[in-house]
Amino acid sequence: MQGLTEFLPISSSAHLIVVPKMLGWDDPFINSNAFDVMLHMGTLVALLVYFWRDLVRLLAAWLRSIVERRIAGDPDRLLAWLLLVSAIPGAILGAVAESFFDTFFRERLLLIALLVLVGAAILWLAERRGRRQRELNDLRLGDAALIGAAQALALFPGISRSGITIGAGLFVGLTRDAAARFSFLMGTPIIAGAGIWKLRTLIGPDAVAVEPGPLIAGMIVSGVAGLLAISLLLAFVRSRSYEVFVGYRLLFAAVIAAFALTH
Repeated sequence: MQGLTEFLPISSSAHLIVVPKMLGWDDPFINSNAFDVMLHMGTLVALLVYFWRDLVRLLAAWLRSIVERRIAGDPDRLLAWLLLVSAIPGAILGAVAESFFDTFFRERLLLIALLVLVGAAILWLAERRGRRQRELNDLRLGDAALIGAAQALALFPGISRSGITIGAGLFVGLTRDAAARFSFLMGTPIIAGAGIWKLRTLIGPDAVAVEPGPLIAGMIVSGVAGLLAISLLLAFVRSRSYEVFVGYRLLFAAVIAAFALTH
């Protein structure tokens, strides 16, 4: 679930809250920070494996821009800084309100269903209104700030980090493929930062003692599923729209609402 839903625009956080409840998994290990961190590390590995050439190139360009104190004339330097700028809003909001987002929505399934619908509406509007004429090299600072602000909203379960950032990318005129690539690249520092930030809780008094085997299994499967999701989505949107995910979100919201009302 983590590997697939982290990169498909259908909300990993909503699935990871709702599906265990539907299956009756009332296990402290499932809800532990240790397991959450390892699942996110798996999806981080998927990003690093798939985009390692792009990430190495962009990191080298970013370092050169610092040494030479110059960005103009090099699209890789500009893109590297835009990715950094886009990660700032989500990092700040996550650091300030992490405990709220981790606890407030877990028992409010109808609210999650509503947020899943909101995310569907945003993605549907982006498909309808986006010009889909710009590539990554056409992005500017204001575009990155807008997409970064949208990424911060993904802390609400049901919105979807990939869904909201892809939608924002479409709104500023990116092609479907470029919007997905920018979403995945900007997800690398935010997922890494979130994982590192949560590591601090593993040695606290509320840490759950677990065997390493399940943690490693979760990380491996999350990484493999994440690689599959990235590959499939990028191949899919080269010739098709995101509307199939809008349809899935409508169905998922209905399932969540039905479960909440009958339980």
